[in-house]
Amino acid sequence: MGRFSIPKLGILLLCCLAAVSEATYAKYKDPKQPVGVRIEDLMSRMTLAEKIGQMTQIERSVATPDVMKKYFIGSVLSGGGSVPAIKATPETRIKMVNTIQKGSLSTRLQIPMIYGIDAVHGHNNVYKATIFPHNVGLGVTRDPQLIKKIGDATALEVRATGISYVFAPCTAVCRDPRWGRCYESYSEDHKIVQLMTEIIPGLQGDIPGNCKKGVPFVSGEWQHTKHFLGDGGTTKGINENNTLISLNGLLSIHMPAYLNSIRKGVATIMVSYSSWNGKKMHANRDLVTGFLKSKLKFRGFVISDWLGIDKITSPPHANYSYSVEAGVGAGIDMIMVSNFTEFIDVLTYQVKHNIIPISRIDDAVKRILRVKVVMGFFENPMADYSLVNQLGSQEHRELAREAVRKTLVLLKNGESADKPLLPLPKKATKILVSGTHADNLGYQCGGWTITWQGLGGNDLTSGTTVLQAIKNTFDPTTRVVYSENPDEDFVKSNKFSFAIVVVGEPSYAETFGDSLNLTLSEPGPRTIYNVCGAVKCVVVVISGRPVVMQPYLSSINALVVAWLPGTEGQGVADVLFGDYGFTGKLARTWFKTVDQLPMNVGDPHYDPLFPFGFGLTTKPTEG
Repeated sequence: MGRFSIPKLGILLLCCLAAVSEATYAKYKDPKQPVGVRIEDLMSRMTLAEKIGQMTQIERSVATPDVMKKYFIGSVLSGGGSVPAIKATPETRIKMVNTIQKGSLSTRLQIPMIYGIDAVHGHNNVYKATIFPHNVGLGVTRDPQLIKKIGDATALEVRATGISYVFAPCTAVCRDPRWGRCYESYSEDHKIVQLMTEIIPGLQGDIPGNCKKGVPFVSGEWQHTKHFLGDGGTTKGINENNTLISLNGLLSIHMPAYLNSIRKGVATIMVSYSSWNGKKMHANRDLVTGFLKSKLKFRGFVISDWLGIDKITSPPHANYSYSVEAGVGAGIDMIMVSNFTEFIDVLTYQVKHNIIPISRIDDAVKRILRVKVVMGFFENPMADYSLVNQLGSQEHRELAREAVRKTLVLLKNGESADKPLLPLPKKATKILVSGTHADNLGYQCGGWTITWQGLGGNDLTSGTTVLQAIKNTFDPTTRVVYSENPDEDFVKSNKFSFAIVVVGEPSYAETFGDSLNLTLSEPGPRTIYNVCGAVKCVVVVISGRPVVMQPYLSSINALVVAWLPGTEGQGVADVLFGDYGFTGKLARTWFKTVDQLPMNVGDPHYDPLFPFGFGLTTKPTEG
C-alpha cells in the first residue's frame, strides 16, 4: 500500500489546487467577460439578503463599515448639506468614502457600494467648489456645448472628492414659477430642456455609436436625470403636488427630455414626489415599468427620491408595508431610506411571503449591478487623490464666469433705443451700489449651495460678489460707495453719476421656495424707489424665477436679470461694463401679475410683461 500513497497524495493535492483555483476565479470579477455573463454569475451566488442590500441606499451619517458589511448595503448618499466636517477638504471626503467602501469590500462577494451626492450647479455641497449658475439661467444660453463643458467640469470636481454618482441633471419643465424648484428647470419649453441634456455626455462621457438604446454608458462621472415625471407641472406650482394633464400633454411636454437622456446613456432615473392625475409617481407602475422600462427600453436603474416611498401615503409613513409594496412593485429599483433596517425587514418579509415576486427583486438587482459593472467599479472601487486639485480650479471658475455672462438677460435699457444706459462707463466721479444682494455670495448662489436651503452672507465658500466684481472693474479714480438700503435724501445729496441696485429673492430649496406672491425680498422695492427716484439706475435682479417687477419698471432706467449666477460674480460686471455684450434670451415667460399664472408661451391668455425669447442685446465696448 505504501508505494501507492505518494501518487494518491499528488492526485489529491492537484484536486485541492483545482478546487482552490475554481473558488478564487469568479466570472463576475473578470473584466474580460461580457457584462451579461458577469451579472448572471454574480446573481447566481447572491442570497436574498445580499440582493435586498443592493437595493438599499442609506445616508452617510449611518453608513459605518459594520453596517455596510452586515446589511450588504448597495449605495450611500450625502443628503443636502450633510458633510463629514464643516468646510471639509477633498482629502477628508475621499477618506470618508473609502472607509465606507472598505466595509462593502469586506463582504463575502465584495460588491462595491456606490456613493451619490446632489451636484446640481457644480459640486454644490462642497466648500471651495466652483458654483455654476442654476439651470434657470443656463437655459437662457441655449448653448448645449457650454452645458457639456459644465458637465465635464462638475464631473472632475465631484471625482476630486472621491464620489462617482451625482443626482443631476433636473430635466423638469417648470410650467409655473410659483414652484420652489423652478430654478432647477432650464425652461418652460421642453425643447430647451432637451437641448440642455447635453450635460449628460459632459458628466458621463460620449456614448459610443454602437451602444444599444437604453443601456447605461459611463466613462466619467455617473449621473441620473430627475424627477420622473411631470414634477414641473403641479397645480399652482405646489411642490410634490398633483399634475393635472392628459397623457398626451404629459408625454409631449414632460417626457421628451427623458427620451434624450436615455439615448445619451443616462445611468439612473429618479422618480418624482409628485402625482399625475392623483396617482403618486412613486407608485405608478404604468409609467415606471410600463412606459420607462418596457416601452422606452431603459436598462439602467430607477431610484426613489429621499423618503419617496414613505410619501406614497398621507401622512408619510402611515402604512409603510403598503409603501414598500407599492414602490418596489411600481418598478423602483433602489430606495433612499432613513430607517434602513425597517425597509430591509419589510421587503424581506414581502418577498418570503410572495407579496413581491423574486423576479421583481432580480430585475432591480440586475439593473444596479449592470451600472456597477459598466462603470468599472469591480476593478477600481477605491477613490484616489489624483484629482484633488480640480476642485474650484481657475479653469472651472473661468468657465463659470463665461456661463454667467451668457445667462444675463437685458430687459430694459434706457427710455429709448437711442439713449441706452448700458453698457456703463468704467470711469465716473462717484457711483452708488446698493441692495440686499449686491454683497451677498449666499444669495447669489441660491439654494442647494453648501446646505440644502442655501445660506446668506459671504462666509459659505469662495467666490466673488457682484459688489466686489464692480469694484474690480471700475477705474481706480472712480469712487464706489456701497449702501445696502439708503434713504432718498442720502442718494440725492451725494450727486452720484449713476447707481447699480442689486435685489432679489432669499435662498431657498424645494417646498420652502413655493410662493404665491413672487415678490422681491424686503427692503428691495423700497431700495429701488429710493435710489432710482433720485439718480439714473440699473437694477440687477438675483432670483430663481421671474418675480413681480411691473410696479417698478417706470422708475428703472435699465433692468437686468442675473438669475442665480453662483460664485463667479465677475461675469455680471463683465457685461454691465461692456467687456462683453448682452446675448441672453428669456427661457421663461416674465408675467405682469401672479394672477396670470400659470402662463406659458402659446397659451391663449398670453399677455406677458416680457415674452419668452425676449432679450435686448448690446455690443462690447471698443477698447
